[in-house]
Amino acid sequence: MSEHEGRLRTTAAATLAIFGLLGLAAGGLLKPLIERGGGIAPTVPWAAALTLAFLAAVLFGLAWSTYRTIHTHRRRIEPQRAVNLLVFGKASAIAGAAVGGGYLGYALSWVDSASDAALPRERLVHSLVACAAAVAVMVGGLLLERACRVPTDEDENGSGEPGSEGGGVAPENNHS
Repeated sequence: MSEHEGRLRTTAAATLAIFGLLGLAAGGLLKPLIERGGGIAPTVPWAAALTLAFLAAVLFGLAWSTYRTIHTHRRRIEPQRAVNLLVFGKASAIAGAAVGGGYLGYALSWVDSASDAALPRERLVHSLVACAAAVAVMVGGLLLERACRVPTDEDENGSGEPGSEGGGVAPENNHS
């Protein structure tokens, strides 16, 4: 069994890109599929963007608090809490990428008709704002995930061995 087997790693950029592209494709296909089926494409309510922005604020707050506890004050946190925060950060980063891609795809589907009428323009603007809020969720998730990393002795003496002084869960590693 290797030293890093069984440990969660930070979310890779490739993972976020894949989920973002899947969301982009799904969001871009939504309008044509609904219209082909004889339906009316939905509007994007402000509540969607506000909910995502609230979630992003919670993630940023948790990331800041966790980072201060583990890295600044060098205190441990309960292992189950650390795992919960890490998984919440990872899930939020992936979901933020997918949802952001979805809203961007939906917004792009309205670009051609945005200058024709107010409703397509509203759908475009609301989708772009929701996309920005989803990207903030992704960033907040990544920050929370990284705040949970275990500090290493390298941080104090340059040895690079896993530290026993800090708390947290995942070692610094940039693979998914």
